[in-house]
Order: sequence, then structure tokens, then C-alpha cells
Amino acid sequence: MVGRQPIAKFKHGCAEAAIFENEISKAGKTFRLRKIVFQKNYLDRDDKWQTTSSLDVNDVPKAILVLSKAYEFVTRAKGTKESEEEELM
Repeated sequence: MVGRQPIAKFKHGCAEAAIFENEISKAGKTFRLRKIVFQKNYLDRDDKWQTTSSLDVNDVPKAILVLSKAYEFVTRAKGTKESEEEELM
């Protein structure tokens, strides 16, 4: 999904969940397929930002929160705005 923009992104501290949307065709029908991508951001020893999916115990509640928000976005009814970014407190 490199180079594509997410349709929604949820962040809390170091945890981030982004939602990407693809169109697929099957049996002559086109469907929208949404995928949730999770990552944790951190500074390495050289003060450069890196990403990982590995979590420390204190990261788990943040991951649960952003993934819950992403799940809510993906599963809620049609008719809502298609692009959103939310920084969670």
C-alpha cells in the first residue's frame, strides 16, 4: 500500500491504525474492500523514526483503542464521510 493515501487514520501516542480501500472485481461485480494497517512509531538510537508491529505492554491499550476506532469506521453504515483523521487523547 506504499504510495496510497489512507481513507482514515487513527492515532494515540505511538499507535496508529490506517484504513485503505481497494476495489476488486469478482464474477462481473465490483466491490470495495477495506483493510486496516497497524503500526507503532518509535525513535531509534539515532533519533530516526521507525515503525514496527511489536508492542510493549504499555502499548497494548493504545493499540486496542486505535484498532477499535478503525473497526468502527470500517463496519459502520454507508453514508458517512469517506475521509477522516482523528488524534485520540
